[in-house]
Amino acid sequence: MALCLKQVFAKDKTFRPRKRFEPGTQRFELYKKAQASLKSGLDLRTVVRLPPGENIDDWIAVHVVDFFNRINLIYGTMAERCSETSCPVMAGGPRYEYRWQDERQYRRPAKLSAPRYMALLMDWIEGLINDEDVFPTRVGVPFPKNFQQVCTKILTRLFRVFVHVYIHHFDSILSMGAEAHVNTCYKHFYYFIREFSLVDQRELEPLVRPLLPSPTKASLRIFRSKGYLLQENLIPKWID
Repeated sequence: MALCLKQVFAKDKTFRPRKRFEPGTQRFELYKKAQASLKSGLDLRTVVRLPPGENIDDWIAVHVVDFFNRINLIYGTMAERCSETSCPVMAGGPRYEYRWQDERQYRRPAKLSAPRYMALLMDWIEGLINDEDVFPTRVGVPFPKNFQQVCTKILTRLFRVFVHVYIHHFDSILSMGAEAHVNTCYKHFYYFIREFSLVDQRELEPLVRPLLPSPTKASLRIFRSKGYLLQENLIPKWID
């Protein structure tokens, strides 16, 4: 029996949202505006567009934090099924492997298990969005000049969470009845990064086409159910 979303995305899961917007701030108002648009039923392509008169860095900041919170929860739903044994390498199928690099422990790209990669990723993002020098919250304090570059790196790495979940753990999402929620989150994320060209096209390849030499009708149904073909303008020519 499918679980209700309230149970699926309960806050006692492994990962939790760690960042909130302070009421009364401009970013809090932008966040409320973005959430209202989502709930209004508007097309997601329209929802992600920069509202007239708003600052693009504020708009990107609000969405980066929101996507971090939501993707954090999504991965948390199957964290118990993503183990050192089941996922010894952070990968997206047989062709894509993601290595971790940072400025502290892993100065060179390191091959890690998926759960270790995810833990480092969430801690790294949390540190950035809580850093006043990167995500300033005080009125009148400007964003750093490299702000959008930082957000590109965050969003690129968050996209890899979708890749791993869809290819390696979507059966868990299906068993919990949460596929509609995850697919909507993915679409929202995808349209946002494409609207502002925040993630390199090459990073999107793992979810553009199934890794099959000659797809059958049955396999197409499976891949559609798993969300691989959500990117309408990137659907391979052999998809009818």
